[in-house]
Amino acid sequence: MSFQNFYSQPTQKEKLSENIRKKDALRKEEDSAMTQSISSFPKDEERTSLFTSSSGSISVEAALVTPIFFLAVCCLCYLLEIMSIQSYVRGALHDTGREIAKEVYMMPAVSPSKVEEKMVSYIGSERLNRSIIKGGSTGLDASGTVIMPGNGIIQMHVEYEILLPISMFGKLTMACEDGFRIKGWNGYSQNGMFTPREDIVYITETGVVYHKDYHCTYLELSIQMVTKDSVSSMRNEYGEKYHACGICGGNGKKVYITGQGNRYHSSLGCSGLKRKVYAVPVSEVLGKGACSRCGS
Repeated sequence: MSFQNFYSQPTQKEKLSENIRKKDALRKEEDSAMTQSISSFPKDEERTSLFTSSSGSISVEAALVTPIFFLAVCCLCYLLEIMSIQSYVRGALHDTGREIAKEVYMMPAVSPSKVEEKMVSYIGSERLNRSIIKGGSTGLDASGTVIMPGNGIIQMHVEYEILLPISMFGKLTMACEDGFRIKGWNGYSQNGMFTPREDIVYITETGVVYHKDYHCTYLELSIQMVTKDSVSSMRNEYGEKYHACGICGGNGKKVYITGQGNRYHSSLGCSGLKRKVYAVPVSEVLGKGACSRCGS
């Protein structure tokens, strides 16, 4: 190797600097190409697509939630109306029961139509006609109201139907009923403040026996309402036929009979359906025997 060629070859340091410069140049070219690719995206289009997607999702959620919210509010209002009408009917039934309990000593039977009329009067026919009760003021059925024989307990009972706001399968209704028991007032208290010195027994005007129990079935009339057409084929407990009452005449499509009597009556207020019972000391019933049911 000649001396001239030795000095013309690059040194190690110069080779390292050359490599660094090439790497810097290559990195600058890559950065430039990346910048150009990023700037090529339409900025306005990208921004518009982002906001349009968010606005559309909110609109869909509002369209789904709003009807459900209003449906829940309507259901709550209807439920409150059902509770309100049930409260009205229950209050009217209790007021009617207390009034009937005061009159039971004069009228030993309960007329369901009278119970319905009194309940409509307490609530108001206008309120019932614009309510959700099927039939309005004629939708109350008190046919289950009876006086239990033997103990004077009045079983108050009413049934009605509530219209439901569902017309897809026709007019659907919800059956409702309410009832309670109340003791009829008869003006007599068996347990008084002072104990009597002798036993008290009960007699009637025409009876030949005395009774130790005020609620003996012989003292309490078992009144039944039947049609006048069917009374001719009916018999009482002794096998006797029923004849028209000489006081009230027994006129009308529906008449009233008792299990032991042989007359049919057209009015519950007929004196033939009433029986006067007297509470007297046992010493005053001389000549009368004891009742076969309650006197033993």
